[in-house]
Amino acid sequence: MAVDVRRGAGIAVLVCALAIAVVAGVAVGAVTLPISAVATAVLHPHATGDVAAIVWALRLPRVLIATLVGASLAISGSLLQGMLRNGLVDPYLTGGSAGAAFTIAVAISLGVPQPLYAGVAFGAALVTTLGVASLARSGRGVSPERLILAGIAVSSLFAGLTTLIIMLSPSAAVSLTILTWLGGSLVGHGWGELACAAAYALGGAVVAFAVVPALNAIRLGDARAIALGVNMDRTRWLTLIGSSLLIASAVSVSGIIGFVGLIVPHVVRALCGADMRWTVPASIPAGAAMVVIADTVARTAAPPAELPIGVLLSVLGVPAFLFIAFRRRRGA
Repeated sequence: MAVDVRRGAGIAVLVCALAIAVVAGVAVGAVTLPISAVATAVLHPHATGDVAAIVWALRLPRVLIATLVGASLAISGSLLQGMLRNGLVDPYLTGGSAGAAFTIAVAISLGVPQPLYAGVAFGAALVTTLGVASLARSGRGVSPERLILAGIAVSSLFAGLTTLIIMLSPSAAVSLTILTWLGGSLVGHGWGELACAAAYALGGAVVAFAVVPALNAIRLGDARAIALGVNMDRTRWLTLIGSSLLIASAVSVSGIIGFVGLIVPHVVRALCGADMRWTVPASIPAGAAMVVIADTVARTAAPPAELPIGVLLSVLGVPAFLFIAFRRRRGA
């Protein structure tokens, strides 16, 4: 009972952090809005005036997209780390994000409409993730170490191909669009992009919660999981499909944002323990709050310019990754 209370308190803290981050994200910007004015605008969506226009046309959809991106990447990271029982795995290191990014870069250069990005990203992320998992197979299972190495190699390949696409782009404007998008950016997205990405995120979340019991059994080891009746191949397929849907929803609207799927599961496990029944739900507010805060900092730190959110999170993520890696090595 005490453990459940601690876990519930941890989730409550994360939800409160997300609520504060969302309010700050809507209120803070080039024009800082009073909290009362924001609340009035949110409660009256059909109101007119500058405040209503800023809230409903600009900031609220952007904050909700940041929430969606953070939650999707965090859940994806929790799924992959749970499936492979390795805390160094995240969607970026498995190559899924890089494959999706390369495909969308091609789509941008070809003039493919924005609503199709999520579908393109899902196909690319799924194929890339399955390909990396095939390269990482060792005996009857997937080696986490091989998965990370194969993912880094494939990500480097797609990074080079993406650079080639930028060099061969038909115009400087297209090249700039791809570069801005690759750096991680939520600029220019609205309710339409949010709806398209949310459909894929919802599908991925449904799959994620469906495989939670099996992933909990896998934490005990493959042999025990099989003895408990877990279909390992089915679980791995569903985990990869769910992860790819979540990656697609995030990458299609934000570009490359790394390390969210790596860091957030560690924070959640510290607050709520390793039980996937708590880790996956808690990842939603934790990842969402992280990206909303990062996006708010990115667009207010150096006005009138905006910092690339992907670059900002990488500056924080690389030290965190090194800390986790060396702590695991020291523990081993």
